Amino acid sequence: MALDINETIEGSFQLVGGNFANAGEASSQLKHALAELGVDEGIIRRAAIATFEAEMNVIIYAAAGWLRYYISSDRVRIRIEDMGPGIEDIELAMQEGYSTAPDWVREMGWGAGMGLPNMKKNSDEFKIDSVVGEGTTVEMTINFP
Repeated sequence: MALDINETIEGSFQLVGGNFANAGEASSQLKHALAELGVDEGIIRRAAIATFEAEMNVIIYAAAGWLRYYISSDRVRIRIEDMGPGIEDIELAMQEGYSTAPDWVREMGWGAGMGLPNMKKNSDEFKIDSVVGEGTTVEMTINFP
């Protein structure tokens, strides 16, 4: 990879709740940045999946949020902060298939309850904090081989 051991590339993307037209922009931006650096395609795929799932959660559930990424020589860290309703039961929300998505979101083909599980599955490190009525923060790390 072309990064110096002390160098970090950062990017950020503002997410707007309900804005499905821009869904996937943040994950595409990160995917492009990783490809430009020559990162392994498997790592790029994992980062794109985790980031897209995070984007969709913000778009579906929150008023707004930020997705930030930090690429270093040995990993990519992704941080998502939203101003949403928060998650009442994180353990339940982490179960595959569990969803609180409204019917109109499901009718669009989203909200199958795989977002958080897919984010965790595609990360080497996964941390989620949520405060009901304030929002949710997710931090994911994907290490480079």
